Amino acid sequence: MLIFWGGVVTVVVLLLRRPHPGEGPAAQRPPHHDAERILNERFARGEIDEQEFTARRAALRRQD
Repeated sequence: MLIFWGGVVTVVVLLLRRPHPGEGPAAQRPPHHDAERILNERFARGEIDEQEFTARRAALRRQD
């Protein structure tokens, strides 16, 4: 009986410690990708013009 409950507790702990989708090393992206995504969204909404968009994108890509 002790082995059974030990197995149940082990399975529960392993399930709780498992990385969830969107977490962990595979989900981590360099910060400039988020910045470029935001920049693309601002350009798509018309908040910035093409000249400002290209200048800011070039600045972001220079930081790599």
